[in-house]
Amino acid sequence: MKRILFTLVALCATLPSFGWGQKGHDTVACIAEQNVSDEVRRRVEEVLGGRSMVYYANWMDSASYTQEYRYTKTWHYANVDEGYTYATMPKNKRGDVVQAINDIVARLKSGMLTASEERANLRFLVHLVGDVHAPMHAGRLTDLGGNKVYVKFFGEKLKLHELWDEHLVEAAHKWSHTEWCHQLNDYCSAERKAEIAKGTPEDWLGESHEVAKGIYLASPRGKKLSYSYVNYYAPIIEERLLAGGLRLARLLNEIYGQ
Repeated sequence: MKRILFTLVALCATLPSFGWGQKGHDTVACIAEQNVSDEVRRRVEEVLGGRSMVYYANWMDSASYTQEYRYTKTWHYANVDEGYTYATMPKNKRGDVVQAINDIVARLKSGMLTASEERANLRFLVHLVGDVHAPMHAGRLTDLGGNKVYVKFFGEKLKLHELWDEHLVEAAHKWSHTEWCHQLNDYCSAERKAEIAKGTPEDWLGESHEVAKGIYLASPRGKKLSYSYVNYYAPIIEERLLAGGLRLARLLNEIYGQ
């Protein structure tokens, strides 16, 4: 029994962190729902079997560990080492978040998918557009996107990747995902939303990588982080989540709009 428990603990310790954590992904999906047309929202819910995007926002994190979707494990990120850009960094042969988003959008636009294939691809897209806006998902391959860098956050030892995916979001604001959505989306003008929604997955990954470079400088191994760190990075987290939601909405309007 002890051996089994040890094995399970060891396995869990090696699992890579995915995405923004539940709160971040729910926020991205919620913002997207507020910025698609009524026609597109109805179509998306139809494809998802009567569920909302928020319902499936975190589905892929678990699905990537199933036999059926194990091939998607590397789709959550695109590592970029120091001195490289996404364009010059050697590509993961099993795919990455940029390649996956581009391929999924093309498949959804083709109209050639079965109902089950379309449903799975739409779930992937909702999640991966969130992932491409998570800065440490464009972190260095040499430390697995911050998974080998440990810092102290209010005295707790955390992986830098783990800190950014979940803990920092919760520290920035003690909001539900609906409050995050309201605060970020409802006070943003239509003109600014249109400007933010521009770009390609390559551009969005590049933005995340630029943020990641600053994070590495501000968060070296063993660094003690607390209030000033949260205060500095909270607006950047807000920007990345808002951008993810608006860009997901733009893609869905392009895929399903007339």
